[in-house]
Amino acid sequence: MTTTGDIFKKQKTCMQVATNVVEQKHHVSRAKRGQILGHLRGFRGCTVWFTGLSGAGKTSIAFELEACLVSRGIPSYGLDGDNMRHGLNKDLGFSKKDREENIRRVAEVARLFADAGQICLCSFVSPFAEDRDLARRIHRDNDLPFFEVFVDTPLSVCEQRDTKGLYQKARKGDIKGFTGIDQPYEKPEHPELVVKTVDCSVQESTMQVVEMLQENGVIPFDTETVEGVEELFVSQEILGSAYEEATTLPKLDINEIDLQWVQVLSEGWAYPLRGFMREEEYLQSQHFNCLIKNGITINQSIPIVLPVTSQDKQRLDGNSAFTLRFNDVPVAIMRKPEFYYHRKEERCARQFGTVNKDHPYVKMVFESGDWLVGGDLEVLHRIRWNDGLDEYRLTPNELRAKFKHMNADAVFAFQLRNPIHNGHALLMSDTKKQLQERGYKRPVLLLHPLGGWVKDDDVPLPTRMLQHQAVLDEGLLDKSSTILAIFPSPMMYAGPTEVQWHAKARMNTGATFYIVGRDPAGIPHPLGTEGSPDGNLYDVTHGSRVLKMAPGLDTLEIIPFKVAAYDMKNEKMDFFDPSRKEDFDFISGTRMRRLARMGENPPDGFMAPKAWTVLSNYYQSLNKQDY
Repeated sequence: MTTTGDIFKKQKTCMQVATNVVEQKHHVSRAKRGQILGHLRGFRGCTVWFTGLSGAGKTSIAFELEACLVSRGIPSYGLDGDNMRHGLNKDLGFSKKDREENIRRVAEVARLFADAGQICLCSFVSPFAEDRDLARRIHRDNDLPFFEVFVDTPLSVCEQRDTKGLYQKARKGDIKGFTGIDQPYEKPEHPELVVKTVDCSVQESTMQVVEMLQENGVIPFDTETVEGVEELFVSQEILGSAYEEATTLPKLDINEIDLQWVQVLSEGWAYPLRGFMREEEYLQSQHFNCLIKNGITINQSIPIVLPVTSQDKQRLDGNSAFTLRFNDVPVAIMRKPEFYYHRKEERCARQFGTVNKDHPYVKMVFESGDWLVGGDLEVLHRIRWNDGLDEYRLTPNELRAKFKHMNADAVFAFQLRNPIHNGHALLMSDTKKQLQERGYKRPVLLLHPLGGWVKDDDVPLPTRMLQHQAVLDEGLLDKSSTILAIFPSPMMYAGPTEVQWHAKARMNTGATFYIVGRDPAGIPHPLGTEGSPDGNLYDVTHGSRVLKMAPGLDTLEIIPFKVAAYDMKNEKMDFFDPSRKEDFDFISGTRMRRLARMGENPPDGFMAPKAWTVLSNYYQSLNKQDY
């Protein structure tokens, strides 16, 4: 039998006194919290006190609210009952006196958080009204807002949930003084909010608390998460008259890459851009890698511009509108066009870090028109390529709808322009596991290969899509929690500058996590090892490092790419272990292509067999073209 002296001894040595407590994982990492702290200016310090029976949903709502607030740039931190009893309050049990002291300490800690400008979210059973009143008084005496939220879930529902198995133990008599069973719970008489969780999702319950904070002026209404991004398509009601107008306006013929950028703009990937950049937007993008709209910084690291020739500029300048046309078909109307000089060398030096025309996109820039034209776009129809892949070309809003239909509580995006090997699949599966360990119940993978222009020696999109689908069919990734879709942007090979664009565009789909790999958007140096020691134009680590610091990506958490290699001992792709580096084989892209061209197979476990067959068939078809 535990004596008072034993308990005192445990208190003095900081040993755990309370049992049947489980540490709760935060949805928000320390890196993410530090990245956004203080982004939305203004003091918002307060405490939201969630009270209710064990299993009512207090912590689920509090941690969902924490993630929601932090994603909007609002500092917030969740204090959970079990977590506190693992640290500050590990010397306290569950007697009435200890419960009172537990709540007193927590209230004082919450006051400090609130005083520091944080929105402190406390989730505690706190069954006694007297203790909750003390917590409120501690805040009131310090002129800090305090909101009591009663999570009103019936005892029968809490017992059905019983995620920790505590009710079952209490019913058997293994736990004494358990609230709701053999100890009363005193319901709040005048809480600021009552949340009923029966027939209400965690997200819906959370939004009730968000609305309460907005109504009380703690957080601004304009930080609400939008349901979608603005698209630039002409509405159905005026489509007929818009087509008729387009036939009467002056015409500007655009090329295929220009059309890909029209698709990017029209579908909302570059939101809040409303068309090709005007000069002020272009300057912001070139010099700040961001747009500044209504005082808010929004990442836009690459310029989205429309080059025109001097002849077209002379012909169109002075018109209030003209029609963009591809293959003689009207695509969009540009309103209030603004022409400005295309300073190609400056653009390339800033965007690519080189003006060497052996860089494929730099070459295209120098070959393009000497003027740029920007203006608002009214796009006449959805861009379709009729290549059998349009079903994969989902817009940001369509992806948002799919995520919602799948009840996703986290979306992690993986961009790639190369075939998937088992190391990639391992990384994506490991990311899902990490998110689940952090408390997410339904993380969804957005497998999102780039589908616009790529250089000639890259694997073409149709082959990559067949290969990706084969990876899914072989079960390397969970089909039920994966969306395979195409990102329509052209590839620019602009390294750390471009990778910010890739991340920002996925942020517009509602993605909350982004996996960044080694040398994203990279390319060999045009001068090889004469240009840089490793022969690369960009440092292979800079993309991921820049993303972690980039402004205007506050709602996206960056997940670094773990290095995977072929484990020869276990005959599978695995994360590289330096302690047994002799067991690992780094199979390069060059070696993979050589094996595919020769019709040979890679080591077992390197790539799904069906996926390898797709890749091998493609490279062997190139062999036939050589003869």
